[in-house]
Amino acid sequence: MVAPLIEAAALSRVYEMRRGLFGKVSSVRAVDDVSLKVSPGETLGVVGESGSGKSTLGRLLLGIDPAQHGRVTFEGKPMPTFGTAEWRASRAKMQFIYQDPLAALDRRLTIATQIREPMDIHELFEGSARTDRVAALMAAVGLRHDQANRYPHELSGGQRQRAVIARALATRPKLIVCDEPVSALDVSIQAQVVNMLRDLQDELGLAMVFISHDLKVVRNVADRVAVMYLGRIVEEAPSDMIFASPRHPYTRALVSSVPVPGQPLKGRMILQGEPPNPADRPSGCAFHPRCPFAIELCRASVPELRPVEDLRAAACHLVDSANAPIAA
Repeated sequence: MVAPLIEAAALSRVYEMRRGLFGKVSSVRAVDDVSLKVSPGETLGVVGESGSGKSTLGRLLLGIDPAQHGRVTFEGKPMPTFGTAEWRASRAKMQFIYQDPLAALDRRLTIATQIREPMDIHELFEGSARTDRVAALMAAVGLRHDQANRYPHELSGGQRQRAVIARALATRPKLIVCDEPVSALDVSIQAQVVNMLRDLQDELGLAMVFISHDLKVVRNVADRVAVMYLGRIVEEAPSDMIFASPRHPYTRALVSSVPVPGQPLKGRMILQGEPPNPADRPSGCAFHPRCPFAIELCRASVPELRPVEDLRAAACHLVDSANAPIAA
């Protein structure tokens, strides 16, 4: 069995939030007791509605945000404390791709300078070898040589995201966390960037955590999928299993919302209402106010994420090893 490249155990992150200028301070549990593993060369898709804690989880995995509880291990070693020399050195092996490429790039620096910057910081390669690697990276992500001396505002959105990906690859990382990397791009450009990421992953053996609310994209790129709702993972399984036979009611609603070419929009599970306020979480299962199958147990007890069949885990009182869910 292959040892996981990165492993998170019982991660939790709580933020303090004040309602209004003189309002009461309340706690927002952005990530709540999340555990997961990613193997070398594997892609884990993390999906869920806005506010489910996906982006916070990505930052926790890289140590950018410290977790109040739980731990992260990378290559079998505990994640170093944020800001230390050990943590900065480890970041050469772990990179982050942000949602907004224009915000992720420095508008005062040329594209070539920004792709080279991680190599300068981590003192990788020597002199002209860095220049050669910048050229190779630009070619790998589909940027032309004449774009090296352009500034971010002179490129299109898709080209800027390619530059961000090239910069993330500069240090030859083993893990990349992608936070909504194509959500700001046109559909045709999304397909190009996703295909490029898959090709680069096959070529370089990268592991990826791919965070997105777009299930069509996740279906094409992920080996496994973790579904998050209000800071917790409610279902985790291989991608094919998630999309062919979702078990948790929330996963069923998400998957049913994805249109299938040539098939009528039948059997869609439409969720009522909005996700609850994270600062005022419902008792029991956080999903029960929107769940059409909820029973009294759901309102009283928080379901634990547990195995329900081979390769699949779910956090639902109504899901057992034989039904999907029982109430359905």
